[in-house]
Amino acid sequence: MEILTASTGSYPRIGDRPEQQRHRQAYAQHERGEIFDEEFKRVQDEVTREVIEEQLRAGLDVVTDGQVRWHDPISHFTRKLEGCEIDGLLRFFDTNFYFRQPVIKGKLVRRESISEHEFTFAKEVSSKPVKPVVTGPYTLAKLSINRRSGDFQSLVDEFAGVISQEVRELAKAGAELIQIDESAILKNLSDFQVFERAIQKVVTEKGKARVALYTYFGDAAPLYQKLLKLPMDVLGLDFTYSPKLPDTIARLGCDKDLGLGLIDGRNTKLEREKQVLDVLKLILPVIKSKRVYLNPSCGLGDYLPREIAFKKLQNMVSIAEKAGGLT
Repeated sequence: MEILTASTGSYPRIGDRPEQQRHRQAYAQHERGEIFDEEFKRVQDEVTREVIEEQLRAGLDVVTDGQVRWHDPISHFTRKLEGCEIDGLLRFFDTNFYFRQPVIKGKLVRRESISEHEFTFAKEVSSKPVKPVVTGPYTLAKLSINRRSGDFQSLVDEFAGVISQEVRELAKAGAELIQIDESAILKNLSDFQVFERAIQKVVTEKGKARVALYTYFGDAAPLYQKLLKLPMDVLGLDFTYSPKLPDTIARLGCDKDLGLGLIDGRNTKLEREKQVLDVLKLILPVIKSKRVYLNPSCGLGDYLPREIAFKKLQNMVSIAEKAGGLT
């Protein structure tokens, strides 16, 4: 079995050094109208290149673009949609991070590609595979305010149509692995059929790409068996919220590639090697797939200082190298 190291999503775009403050400064200037879109995009390109280089220096096998261009995981995929307006700030699950909540007022129509150009740029500047990340249709619908007629199922279906288009274009652009983030389902288990229908629709557009479904900020153990039956290629799980998850996997096994979120993306403390290796010793023997991904439990960009995020990734790579002897 191959053990690969991967980013889960975001990476800190701002650091402690003066030159690492330029995104914050450019954002403020852009908001005040002191610089135009083209100049702000140039800064975003520079910082994206920089955070990819840091992930590569840490030794990752699979990187992301760090989500440098994202305001947040929800409004990033809704602010360009017709039928949707962006409202005030709301806490993102139980974190200290906030997102701008969409208000749905009409039929959702995608005006343009949201993530293809972001992936294309990242792919051109990275020497390792880049994994684009999109927020899943169920989570987008669940965290929106619906002020139009129609039930929740119809709203999820429309978001599924939007994200299906994103997945199709990413696959055509050369993405080998596409990550779909669906955290909200862990808090709403009774909605699983609605969620399942949306995921099935999105996956049909993957082409030759592989699709990874990632959940976090909740206990995945109660849904583990149902999640395994979904038609995705990789299942990413946040172990920091699921103390029973290692035993659940050891008992039920797994025939898919797993994304093992054993590195706490919200805690500055570095993981102890033995603790991570002990979990890997328990679950690796029952995984029947060809590979697993060792990755943070969530994106690092909104929860950790940049220096700590880099050390976390370095430590993760070191643990993965030692875990190679367990397979």
